[in-house]
Amino acid sequence: MLTCKEQVARSSDYLDGQLSFRERLMVRHHLLFCPNCRRFIRQMRLLQATLRVLPEPPLEGLDELAERLAAESKRER
Repeated sequence: MLTCKEQVARSSDYLDGQLSFRERLMVRHHLLFCPNCRRFIRQMRLLQATLRVLPEPPLEGLDELAERLAAESKRER
């Protein structure tokens, strides 16, 4: 059986359908017995669903925005 740490490491691939059949079985077996990891997977699914409905950020000016935020962060320290 997978440990919780191994489960978490495979979670993104599991949710994206990128695991082999054997790996999916191991993940599902772990989830059957671990309520904490089931809760984690539910939270990950909710996060994915939330991100899907968010509008795409504008691509223009991202570098300038990142630089401005970094400068403001340095000033606050």
